[in-house]
Amino acid sequence: MPRPDSRLTRAVALAAGAGYTAKGIVYLLVGGLAFLAAIDLGGDNVGTKEALFGLARQPFGDLMITGLGGGLAAYAAWRLFQALLDTEDVGHGLKGLVTRLGFLISGLIHASLSVYCLDLLRDAAEATNNGTASDHTAQVMSHQGGLYVIFAVGLVFIAIGLRQLWRAMRQTYLKNWYRQDLGPLQRRLADIVTRWGLCARGLVFQMIGLFLCLAAWRTDPSEAQGLGGALNVLAAQPFGPWLLGAVALGLASYGLYCLINAAIRDTSLD
Repeated sequence: MPRPDSRLTRAVALAAGAGYTAKGIVYLLVGGLAFLAAIDLGGDNVGTKEALFGLARQPFGDLMITGLGGGLAAYAAWRLFQALLDTEDVGHGLKGLVTRLGFLISGLIHASLSVYCLDLLRDAAEATNNGTASDHTAQVMSHQGGLYVIFAVGLVFIAIGLRQLWRAMRQTYLKNWYRQDLGPLQRRLADIVTRWGLCARGLVFQMIGLFLCLAAWRTDPSEAQGLGGALNVLAAQPFGPWLLGAVALGLASYGLYCLINAAIRDTSLD
């Protein structure tokens, strides 16, 4: 692979840094709101779009949404680079292609969040959350073969959740960090925060995937739940506030992990 142009390398590093920062802020919002709900101090169990919608209605909301929208677009671009240029050196085998497909899907998801930020800026007062997970599931199910698509998407979410847990256990994220920039205590804290965050996100993604599979299996779109719905399910269990609080702090930890990536992740293309 030819050595990339230094300007391209700097541009990719800037895009990745801005992207991880924006993604981290979004997860800090989601986790923070859920934790406040768990300890009965207001807050709410919401997904990423709902968190952005609430932020847009705050003072200086337009300014904050503009910054996050740009950052999320940068993150989508970074994921596209990972998928097309194989920046992680995952190769062209089946495992590598699946990993790169995951980067591409992640890029598309965050590109849609960036577009949603643009929609909020166009008319924040009238913007809606573009339907619930059940609404989107029902739309897909209404088409021929839609049940199979929903079931397949559910399996993808379960697989992503399992991969998050595997990354937490194997600490594969460490190879991407410039760890020499961290002292021993900082390194230990970063490791704890990251493992907690990956485990929490992995659990939630598996729940979302399971709900989607059940929706397809039972031909019932109302079974589908997004991130906010998964948090509500946790809250409704025995010891719900404790479960919700632990997962909420985990999602906030995932946000901190994204901010750590923004600071010390290796984004070189060679």
